[in-house]
Amino acid sequence: MQKNRWIQRFENLEKAIQNFDDTIKCIKQDSLNKIYTMALIQAFEIVFELAWKTMKDYLEFNGIITDTPRETIKEAFSKNIITEGQIWIEMMEARNKTSHTYREEYAKSLCDDILNIYSIQINNLKEFFKGKINE
Repeated sequence: MQKNRWIQRFENLEKAIQNFDDTIKCIKQDSLNKIYTMALIQAFEIVFELAWKTMKDYLEFNGIITDTPRETIKEAFSKNIITEGQIWIEMMEARNKTSHTYREEYAKSLCDDILNIYSIQINNLKEFFKGKINE
């Protein structure tokens, strides 16, 4: 039996979240420096991309077609896949900024948000999908 696309994508997301969480553990043990800042932002970029695409695939599996990250986030919020739609929109905007600019003060601010806000949302999404796989 072939796995649903969203389950395949979720398996990749879980691996990326493990790397993301490992980066966070290193930061909590050693403190944030330039190398950890770059690693955390890169891990966040990867996890965010896989997260919205997993949501998109899951929505499609359930008959809802979306095309963009913003549209996917709004639908995921309306279907209770995520509970903090505005934070996910902020995550999307932060992700978009990381691709086009690098300023040290922005990077530090982003890392604070990743550590204190975004990581919680990402792990909540992981738990949502783990629950759906086990249904």
